[in-house]
Amino acid sequence: MKIEIIAHQPPYRIGVIVGSLSAQSINRKLAKALSRLAPPEFEFFDISYADLPLYNRDFDADFPQVALDFKAAVASADALLFVTPEYNRSVPGALKNAIDWGSRPWGKNVWLNKPTGVIGASTGAIGTAVAQQSLRSTLGFLNARQMTSPEAYIQFTQGLVDDDGTVTVPATEDFLRMYMTAFAEHILRVLTVIPRP
Repeated sequence: MKIEIIAHQPPYRIGVIVGSLSAQSINRKLAKALSRLAPPEFEFFDISYADLPLYNRDFDADFPQVALDFKAAVASADALLFVTPEYNRSVPGALKNAIDWGSRPWGKNVWLNKPTGVIGASTGAIGTAVAQQSLRSTLGFLNARQMTSPEAYIQFTQGLVDDDGTVTVPATEDFLRMYMTAFAEHILRVLTVIPRP
């Protein structure tokens, strides 16, 4: 059977995966700001993983519906934006668990060839740099197509982003807008070389 492959055109559906489950997460605020600063060809939707159980290989023969739904949400995205905090110099355990679910069972890796961006904020000066490197290592193994530049390590200060997602520091706003423009260019390059079926 022949499958016709056509390069995907905008608008692009961007699945947003926030690395914190907290409703008060500063990374959730950052994600909201990024959606406001993104090019108009982006349509954002949240991909939730809060209800996933802890992964173990015993599930591979009979995946629970919540995991199937999670994988379907990831599969439906044209690209993925990870917005993550840093826990103990790595990614939060819940986020790693979700990534593991998406990669299983063996041979059904939903992250394969997805254009991805990685960004994060913390109150510390290094702004999630170590967590992002840990996440990039995992995504690299899973053959996600990562935007490697520009990198974005945001030190989140009080009031940097309003509740409505407005960035209050002009230099940070300009940088984040530039980041999202670069992400759009990355998505176009990936989907041109590796079109979605």
